[in-house]
Amino acid sequence: MLGLHFFNPVPLMKLVEVVRAILTDDATVQTAYGWVQSIGKTPVQTKDSTAFIVNRLLVPYLLDAVRVYESGLATLEDIDAAMKLGCGYPMGPFTLLDLVGLDTAQYVGEVMFEEFREPRYAPPPLLKRMVMAGQLGRKSGRGFYDYGRT
Repeated sequence: MLGLHFFNPVPLMKLVEVVRAILTDDATVQTAYGWVQSIGKTPVQTKDSTAFIVNRLLVPYLLDAVRVYESGLATLEDIDAAMKLGCGYPMGPFTLLDLVGLDTAQYVGEVMFEEFREPRYAPPPLLKRMVMAGQLGRKSGRGFYDYGRT
């Protein structure tokens, strides 16, 4: 038994986290790696733990971006531009949050905070207020940015 964590949008994203459980044997992992590669994806192995690799690193980054904005350090646009141009990310944190969905980011942060009890995983107040107001990102037409839905 093992898990395969694909990333959205699946047709475009190359990464698949191969999640090894306590009882997963090497042969099963190798079979999964081969299958993932055969469908044109790149596998990475992770242990079975809340958030695996990518979300363990990504969620605190996104939540910290909200905290930076909330503190008044910079505008949404400047934070997004800084992370794109300064770190080479394909999109800034607020563009990504709006794409993923603010409700999804809040939920994942809450699950991670419940598991690890580390403040960096706790969703900031602004994110919670936006979700309560129905500002969920692209799917609702408004999040950190306005997508002009009528």
